[in-house]
Amino acid sequence: MPPTESDLGSSSEDTLDLQLPPEFSALFAEGHGQQTPPDEPAAGPLLDQLAGWGAADTPAGPFELVPVRPDRDLDRITGWMNDPAVAAFWELAGPPETTAAHLRGQLDGDGRSVPCLGVLAGVPMSYWEIYRADLDPLARHYPARLQDTGVHLLIGGAGDRGRGLGGMLLRATADLVLDHRPQCARVLAEPDLRNTVSVAAFLSAGFRYGDEIELPGKRAALMVRDRAHRHLL
Repeated sequence: MPPTESDLGSSSEDTLDLQLPPEFSALFAEGHGQQTPPDEPAAGPLLDQLAGWGAADTPAGPFELVPVRPDRDLDRITGWMNDPAVAAFWELAGPPETTAAHLRGQLDGDGRSVPCLGVLAGVPMSYWEIYRADLDPLARHYPARLQDTGVHLLIGGAGDRGRGLGGMLLRATADLVLDHRPQCARVLAEPDLRNTVSVAAFLSAGFRYGDEIELPGKRAALMVRDRAHRHLL
């Protein structure tokens, strides 16, 4: 069942059109006078210059989202995607070309989704996708609001799992989004309902369970962290 408006709140600014108007896309392509270097993601206006957000303090050290560069990061991310525990939900196991194609779909886009390494205390240890949920096909499956921001993640090394890092880093990432995206009122995620460990991590990070939604390829838990409640949970 899709979420009800009583679960997520109603808004007159629900997103109905997932395509940016041509003049809007042209403005972002110009980058307000900035140019994106080759192999750098378009981490620009659609996500409020994510590349410059800096680090969040956590009990395990500073944590930073660093936009992916395939020339530097492809082998590392490919290795993580081929871990059976990751592949069971991401379904991207295979040669580097499989991972590269997944990354390229974002890096060649307009910046509505930015793939990142999660760097904890100087060590790349997780993979993240920060995306505009209101401009994503996900918006067809729940009452989207303008500037809704979504997150996908995986913890790369088996040694970093089962230690509570997931919840801690989800909280830090949601705080980074809310701190640097002032127009964003909610951070969202849609983990597979079968991934109970992931759902529990979101709950421990201050997200609430919004609803159960049917997405292509999975039944998901819609997890929501509200700006209005961020200091209460």
